[in-house]
Amino acid sequence: MKIDSKNLHEMSNALRADALRAIAAAKSGHVGIVLGAADIVTMIYAVFLNPVRDRFVLSAGHGSALLYAVLKLAGYNIGDLKSFRQIGGLPGHPEFGIDGVCATTGPLGQGVANAVGMAIAAKHNKTGGRVYCLCSDGDLMEGVAQEAIGFAGRYKLDNLVLLWDNNGISIDGVAQVDKNVSMRMRAAGWTVRAADGTDMNELYDAISAPATGPLFVCCDTMLGQGASVSGTARAHGFAIDEAEITNLIKHLDSATGRDLWRKFARTHKRTEKIKYANVPAVSLQQKTSAVSTREMSGEYLAAIMKRGADIIIGSADLGQSTNMRVAGVREITADNFFGRYINYGVREHAMAAIMNGMAYAGVRAAGSTFLVFSDYMRGAMRLSAISGLPVIYVLTHDSVAVGPDGPTHQPVEQLAGLRLIPNMNVFRPCNMAEVAWAWQTALSETNRPSCIVLSRQAIAPVGDAILGEIKCGGYVVYESGAARVKMTIVATGAEVPLAINVARILGSAVRVVSMPSVAHFRAMDEKYRDKILVGTVVAIEASATAPWFEFADIVVGIDDFGLSGAADMVYRVCGFDAEKIARAIRTKIKHV
Repeated sequence: MKIDSKNLHEMSNALRADALRAIAAAKSGHVGIVLGAADIVTMIYAVFLNPVRDRFVLSAGHGSALLYAVLKLAGYNIGDLKSFRQIGGLPGHPEFGIDGVCATTGPLGQGVANAVGMAIAAKHNKTGGRVYCLCSDGDLMEGVAQEAIGFAGRYKLDNLVLLWDNNGISIDGVAQVDKNVSMRMRAAGWTVRAADGTDMNELYDAISAPATGPLFVCCDTMLGQGASVSGTARAHGFAIDEAEITNLIKHLDSATGRDLWRKFARTHKRTEKIKYANVPAVSLQQKTSAVSTREMSGEYLAAIMKRGADIIIGSADLGQSTNMRVAGVREITADNFFGRYINYGVREHAMAAIMNGMAYAGVRAAGSTFLVFSDYMRGAMRLSAISGLPVIYVLTHDSVAVGPDGPTHQPVEQLAGLRLIPNMNVFRPCNMAEVAWAWQTALSETNRPSCIVLSRQAIAPVGDAILGEIKCGGYVVYESGAARVKMTIVATGAEVPLAINVARILGSAVRVVSMPSVAHFRAMDEKYRDKILVGTVVAIEASATAPWFEFADIVVGIDDFGLSGAADMVYRVCGFDAEKIARAIRTKIKHV
């Protein structure tokens, strides 16, 4: 749809007025971006965006009032703008699930990486769609954005347009962006153009001209344009009084612009819930010798990929170590987007946020790194959970048994931290049956992410288990045979065989429970939990101890950093030795 410059300005002023009304009703919000960037947003929605195949991401999520206002004017069913920042109304930052909102943003930089993921998904699925993303100075200061920008340049994503709201101001004053942002973007492989962010002709020319690879448009704007605090850090938030907002609305509101929006607006079909592809389960035999769970995971993944699983897998430069780079799976490259494997390079945070972008576009994605590096991508993982995205994180090298690489590579607190994220599955399996269940559960999810936590070291085989029992999250894997159980030892992953050895040393009246998913076990009713956890409960896991006191009377874990040395020696020195554990338990419980 082609509209002349004068009409576009009328539309953008109507947009400013509506966004200001939302902020005024909330008595809270970000005035600066509303006044400064409305012309850019109007250009995208009124001229370029095809709502059927294209996507718009507001990475500068603090400008949510601007996004909600344009969606309302463009005919989306988002409710009353006066509900902005109110309980049950439109949230303070954009949230996926609101009609027309393509991504949950607010933590800066995330939306840039989400847009990259959406662009990959569009290429992979051959939709012909383009992705437009509006970012701020703050977005470009974030590492996750720079990781994603480098990735997008390498993959030559010519269906991606990143528009920079270049006003030179952030909350604390002068924006601390790179000295030469355009030079950096060109070095990363982007086509770079500049435009006055209020000049519709310049914006149109910059966006519409053909580009080689992803397009970066530097849009020069004035933060808080037209307000008394324009061009200052105060303009970022809600720094003007009600009287000034009222006057701005009166000055900006345009009957002509509103009428043009009405003619432009479509009756949009409400965004349907994403339908993710079903992935067939496979059945693999239990191991009869010591094997690492990362190898079991790789075997399961290879089996489902061989059967044509509709999922994009990848790793942050660790595909061989995490067993994610399985034979026969073609790699996605800048010249061929129809593979199933992505090498993200050493970009853990971007990998997670890019996978979120793919999931927003309906693509199942799984990425891998070492468990300790989940710290690098936690921000994006948290947004996976908030947005209800079934992204899969495969996290290997899960304990101090990593050994010689030392404490920098030996996770201690990460398991506990991941289990604290609401709406996040966390699995730590001990055998092939549990590995298969973890994968099957993760691949069947439609509204929450999963972490599959795996060992580097080989672990002794643990007997067969009934899938129905595993689904409970915790179940009995060893029973001493005594009529009355006096002690239950709970363990996960590599510590399950150790717990069985401890139980054998302690003798009769001891059972061992494998708990591959704490959350699934917690969700069981009290009757089941009481049936499983009998007598004195001891928890054994090579991670932080505190969370286990939810279930256990005694906890054997690690509350300090590890050390360098042979893996088996480090494991034992850190307390994971059956004889030592049994002796420690005996000193605390006289009747054993």
